[in-house]
Amino acid sequence: MRLPILLSATLLLVLTGLFLISPTPPAGAYPIDGYDQTEISRLRYQQLVHDSTLRGRRLKVGQLHSIFEIRLNLLGTRRDSLPPNDSALQDQLFRLLPNLNESYSVAVLDMTPGRPMRYATRQADRGFQPGSVGKLAVVTALFCELENLFVDDFDQRLELLMNKRVKANRFGVPNQHTVPFFDVEEQRYWRRRVNENDEFTLYEWLDHMVSVSSNAAASIVWREALLMRVFQDRYPDLTDEEAREFFRTADRRWLSELGESVVNEPLRHMGIGHDDWRLGTMFTRGASSVVPPRGGSIGTPHGMMQWLFALEKGALIDTRSSLEIKRMMYLTDRRIRYAASPTLDSAMVYFKSGSLYGCGGTGSCGKYRGNRMNYMNSVAIVEQPDGARYLVTLMTNVLRKNSAYDHMMLAGRIDRMLRPKAEKKDDSAVARGDVEGSED
Repeated sequence: MRLPILLSATLLLVLTGLFLISPTPPAGAYPIDGYDQTEISRLRYQQLVHDSTLRGRRLKVGQLHSIFEIRLNLLGTRRDSLPPNDSALQDQLFRLLPNLNESYSVAVLDMTPGRPMRYATRQADRGFQPGSVGKLAVVTALFCELENLFVDDFDQRLELLMNKRVKANRFGVPNQHTVPFFDVEEQRYWRRRVNENDEFTLYEWLDHMVSVSSNAAASIVWREALLMRVFQDRYPDLTDEEAREFFRTADRRWLSELGESVVNEPLRHMGIGHDDWRLGTMFTRGASSVVPPRGGSIGTPHGMMQWLFALEKGALIDTRSSLEIKRMMYLTDRRIRYAASPTLDSAMVYFKSGSLYGCGGTGSCGKYRGNRMNYMNSVAIVEQPDGARYLVTLMTNVLRKNSAYDHMMLAGRIDRMLRPKAEKKDDSAVARGDVEGSED
């Protein structure tokens, strides 16, 4: 996916001056045996916990698969777009959700091998604030710019992810979520919030963004995709001082336009429309003070299903990028919200969740219980041991209620709808504290 690289005359002058002046991963994703391929230190910690070398939360059966077991389910399919709605599955979906109001929108794609692909939706074109599910667009942007840097060498892209270390700076603050730190030599593990001086590899920032939904990491990854677009082949050797000088001197309006372009152009290239999915605001106030917001953010279940469909086809940038992004979505720690359903315990689940709530006026309001807005979204790829394979995008805006439990219950019902002979588990037995999570 080669996207145009446009530089203004003003920017070229900024870059020329800059180089004359200075010539010089708790919830988690990615398979836990992936440390040697990525050097994401959290993976080493989780492997040691699994081996009983260190104490920590043990994973469920479906979370212990190897990096080499992850496959793209629709690779080689001739279909270029989502199928039309299947009438029988559509009827099942509506019977499954008879009492849900307009605050619930969902899309389901059954892609189980050996039977026809089936698609069903409910209000799938309705727009919601995507929250942290939008971070999947940031992942896409980074892999798109990596392709621009190394067109024919995917291994160089991975090498840059593993070896390029970048500092948080203003883009990392303020932030709410803690991220994992693990000293591999000392075998010491701890968690805390990101500060401006923290430094991780690009791979680890990506992992923090997807696994614990760190807003700091999302802004930093978006920033690095922008810098790749600007500096091109000079990016791998770009220093922290040079990057900070660039943002200090660049025109803010131009930065806003470039930031919006970098993150949204890959979505348009995939055929996802402007009103189906777009991002306009970075995820921290520190980042937005440098790269001003532009155009707002919106997402629909249909737009996000298009993204999942492209991922499974190997059409998200290219085949190897699609596979690597899917590996990053593999849920290898605490399962929350939709992914918390006991019916998914043995399944491989590739997942991203997000929420955004706001309080105003009078009436009950609280965390994940906003009375002005209360968005909660789940995107999932589910692969059951019996061979069932399906995609789900679920977006809700139910005021004054934490919808995490509802998401979990719907996960169980959708799974049983697509796997009618599967063993039934009691979703209600899951403690509320294991469902709510703390993801943004």
